[in-house]
Amino acid sequence: MVWLQAAAMLLLVAGARAQEPTRAEQIEKQRAEKAAHLKPDELSRAEQRLLNFRDQHYMERFSAGYHGFRPKIGNMVTGGGFAIGPEYYRNGLGNGLMNIRASAQISTRNYHKLEAAMVMPSLAKGRLTFDLVGAHRYLPSLQYYGTGPDRPKELRTNYLLEDTSVDGTLAAKPWRSLVLGGTSGYLWTNVGPGRDTRFASAETAFSPAQSPGIDIQTDYAHNGVFAQWDYRDNPSGPKQGGNYVMQYTWYHDNRAGLYSFRRLDVDLQQYIGFLNKTRVIALRAKARLSDSDRNEQIPFYMMPFLGGSDDLRGYRPFRFNDRNSMVLNAEYRWEIFSGLDGAIFADAGKVFPRRGFLNFNDLESSVGFGLRFNARNRTAVRVDVGFSHEGFQVWFKFNDIFATRRFGTSAGQPLY
Repeated sequence: MVWLQAAAMLLLVAGARAQEPTRAEQIEKQRAEKAAHLKPDELSRAEQRLLNFRDQHYMERFSAGYHGFRPKIGNMVTGGGFAIGPEYYRNGLGNGLMNIRASAQISTRNYHKLEAAMVMPSLAKGRLTFDLVGAHRYLPSLQYYGTGPDRPKELRTNYLLEDTSVDGTLAAKPWRSLVLGGTSGYLWTNVGPGRDTRFASAETAFSPAQSPGIDIQTDYAHNGVFAQWDYRDNPSGPKQGGNYVMQYTWYHDNRAGLYSFRRLDVDLQQYIGFLNKTRVIALRAKARLSDSDRNEQIPFYMMPFLGGSDDLRGYRPFRFNDRNSMVLNAEYRWEIFSGLDGAIFADAGKVFPRRGFLNFNDLESSVGFGLRFNARNRTAVRVDVGFSHEGFQVWFKFNDIFATRRFGTSAGQPLY
């Protein structure tokens, strides 16, 4: 009996072992059948359109131009509407010593801008750069809520600003990442009643004591010095490195003798790339600090503004205005696919009357998300949606959020 039981056990084990390859074959067969009937994931219409937009290289074609001519889009002051116009550019003139460009734009809100520039980028074997820039702007309805950090959003007025500027800048590059230089120029300004009839004109709501310069026009001669330490991997579309800029400018009132002042601009940017630079943390700290003699004032339109597409993105353009400002920005960016990045961000900042209030108290804040369409390794189109306790704002811009501004007059004016 014992040997009969042992024999039965051996037969069962042998049968099981004989079935094992059969089971493996069945599993492999099932996998093959499943693979044969697999279907690709269906893309949504939005995803398909984005892919087609990328694959057709529309942004690259658009920015390349034709025989020196190309359309210039955007770069109008925040809130000015969609701006477009022709631009003519030539690079490498004079055996590669000179680049020139000239443009004219008009926006959907009837803002105008004319600009011309001559740049000599490689003087003294690449150690020196000189540029001469002239610009004229007609901005008929800039928003203004009054000077001070606590102005109510219901007190919304508008004013006209027309200005013409000429700036010459000489910069030296003693080391690979360091730029030192100076700038000199002249600024003509004209302030008048706002053209947007939906809101009161600023001079009807604010007195000269509340808003200096609202009743008297002036012009400025200005001189400045600056330093820049820039070790970004790609200044047009950085994913790693830093850019630290400091500029000190003297503005001399050449007409009224009442509005001379001095300004310190500091802009610190840091980029931290990881996962083969498909993920980027972008940080910025920026301050604009003004000073004047006791018998001098700063015109309200030359004071720093906060609010809009470049700083506090959850607030209306030019929402806050005072003699000094600071702003902090943080973004997390990730590559959705080649040519398109997603972003989530947080902004914080404030304006204040005296430098002693330069601290982290009483900051206004906003958060949001956005998309970055890239061409030629830079941000060609930016869409941001910002949220704050005053509501939300949607921004459609043709520049990077941390775009490097040119040195000179624009450091003191409503930015492009």
